[in-house]
Amino acid sequence: MSVLHPAPRFAGSDGVIDAVSATLGSRLIEAREATGEVILTVERAAIAEALQLLRDNHEYQQLMEIAGVDYPDRAERFEVVYMLLSLTRNHRLLVKVNAAEDAPVPTVTHLWPVAGWLEREVFDLYGVIFEGNADLRRILTDYGFEGHPFRKDFPLTGYVELRYSEEDKRVVYEPVKLAQDLRSFDFMSPWEGADYTLPGDEKAATPPPPPPCASSSSSASSQGRGQAEKGSCAQEDRCS
Repeated sequence: MSVLHPAPRFAGSDGVIDAVSATLGSRLIEAREATGEVILTVERAAIAEALQLLRDNHEYQQLMEIAGVDYPDRAERFEVVYMLLSLTRNHRLLVKVNAAEDAPVPTVTHLWPVAGWLEREVFDLYGVIFEGNADLRRILTDYGFEGHPFRKDFPLTGYVELRYSEEDKRVVYEPVKLAQDLRSFDFMSPWEGADYTLPGDEKAATPPPPPPCASSSSSASSQGRGQAEKGSCAQEDRCS
């Protein structure tokens, strides 16, 4: 027995850009289709109003995710990406806004309560401020964490590490310790070599023995005996 669903199995994007462009009007900066998805870039100040129009007028009922992207070379280095899903049309939509460290993005928690946690993730990892979020706290990093780890300029190595202390019953920060007793870090280039003797280098100091001298074959024919004697004499000269 076949089951009929109101939403198509594969929804196309024909006419979507024209329809949403007419609805958003001046709020829309750019609309394009790439990799099978419709991508909209809207004004940062109008993001809440634009998402409400897409929800109410175009049936994009669910906010699936809010993601961030960092482009350090741009004046507004961050992109905040909202991923919408229409259950009735089986269609997805990406909505982007540009942001900077000192340019807050309006919250959409009044449209989707789940946006509270999603905005906290983007704030924690990128440092994007969401204006109107009443609970904009870190959610993924530890208490007292400094910086935002998904920024391109965040250092990959540091001087402290964290662990849970059974004695203190909390997470503590300690200087990084390299617990590798058998290794010595001299920060030298491996192509230049070390100025000290490594274990096993003493084997390379002993020259290899000379190759054994090969005697002439006693079964050489009389026709090639002269050439064999010359080769034998040359071999003896090399071995002497």
